[in-house]
Amino acid sequence: MNRDEARLRELGLWPAHGLLVSRTAVPAPSPEAKLATGPGVGAYDWPALDAAIRSCTACGLCRTRIQAVPGAGSRQARLLVVGEAPGADEDQRGEPFVGRAGQLLEQMLLAIGVRREQAFIANVLKCRPPENRDPAPDEMAACRPFLDRQIALLQPRVILALGSCAAKALLGGEGRVGSLRGQEHEHAGTPVVVSYHPAYLLRNTADKSKAWEDLCRLRALLTQDAKSADAGSTG
Repeated sequence: MNRDEARLRELGLWPAHGLLVSRTAVPAPSPEAKLATGPGVGAYDWPALDAAIRSCTACGLCRTRIQAVPGAGSRQARLLVVGEAPGADEDQRGEPFVGRAGQLLEQMLLAIGVRREQAFIANVLKCRPPENRDPAPDEMAACRPFLDRQIALLQPRVILALGSCAAKALLGGEGRVGSLRGQEHEHAGTPVVVSYHPAYLLRNTADKSKAWEDLCRLRALLTQDAKSADAGSTG
């Protein structure tokens, strides 16, 4: 019995009934994986979406996580903050940005008059990559329907993309933060401000002044939106 056949027997997929078997056996998609990548996600309300994220097995990260991290904050927020992926603290607690990077993010938001609970905070990946490695393309693709649905439900007025992974997910392309920040961007018509991830700023404090410039841009967009909303309500 070769290794592929032995693996298929363990998975209950042998005999292969005449199908060609690749050198690396891939198990059949689970129901959760089909939900994560199929059209059903687009119909979920918040409770169904959170449940689907927490039970998702669409990629291999489901085997190494402690728990998935859907997101947290106000579901009526005007500001959506998108990071890269949960870290060790987030994996333990099931909430985004709760470690040192989360503390810095709270300070950054407070500096422009936004309390953490007034924003909605999520990540591109909902599960922690082992050793906090960079997300793989297939992992980002598997999680993308969840982020898209969160944006559709929230309908934020402004999005803050923290780090190159978030920028890539929202804007496409391969640009680095240094080349993207300070420019006008949109995702499906919503303004996007690109800035450095707080974890990066903890290691590269010299770039905090640039991050402050990005926050000022974010504050201006939020102020402009608030004025437009007030004008619309009194017009």
